[in-house]
Amino acid sequence: MELIDFILHVDDHLLEFITNYGVWIYAILFLIIFVETGLVVMPFLPGDSLLFAAGALAASTGAMNPWVLIALLFLAAVLGDTLNYHIGKYIGPRVFEIESRFINKQHLVKTQNFFEKHGGKTIIFARFIPFARTFAPFVAGASHMNYKYFLSYNVIGGFCWISSFIVLGYLFGNMPIVKDNFTHLIFGIIIISVLPGIIGFAKQKFFKSKSD
Repeated sequence: MELIDFILHVDDHLLEFITNYGVWIYAILFLIIFVETGLVVMPFLPGDSLLFAAGALAASTGAMNPWVLIALLFLAAVLGDTLNYHIGKYIGPRVFEIESRFINKQHLVKTQNFFEKHGGKTIIFARFIPFARTFAPFVAGASHMNYKYFLSYNVIGGFCWISSFIVLGYLFGNMPIVKDNFTHLIFGIIIISVLPGIIGFAKQKFFKSKSD
């Protein structure tokens, strides 16, 4: 329940962090983004809404520099995916046979299927999809994807994800209609983020039923 409250009221909680920790807010945000992208057991952290709220608060409070935010969190995203890739490479394909309550095998298999269909571009696409952005680099490592290719997709995807949400938050987060309906906006971001996965799952079920 505390996590849900944090996600839905991320702007209020970030404001509290800024008030209580000052410049250390950069380190807190860096750690959250790094952990979400770097540890396959932590896919539920609120990346999209967190970035948008950070951009909005940078504009409204002046306590954070948006360019510093983009640079630091871009680095956190790239380093996180890199760590996740190497963890997946170390564990290898046997991860799909391991029964663990810490790793959601259903999300892992779905990400693997998406990876097999779209290849390295999955690393870019997955940045904008909750859960998938945590599992994609792990699957890439387990599948022994060439690291140079992975790194290029990692850098492109990380920059697009971090910069787009922070810039959107900075430009539009303080509009009265957005500020007054921030919780609804967060719901919208979550729905839009998971929509591609839902559509893909529905298409898969539809074509499977037709083939049967």
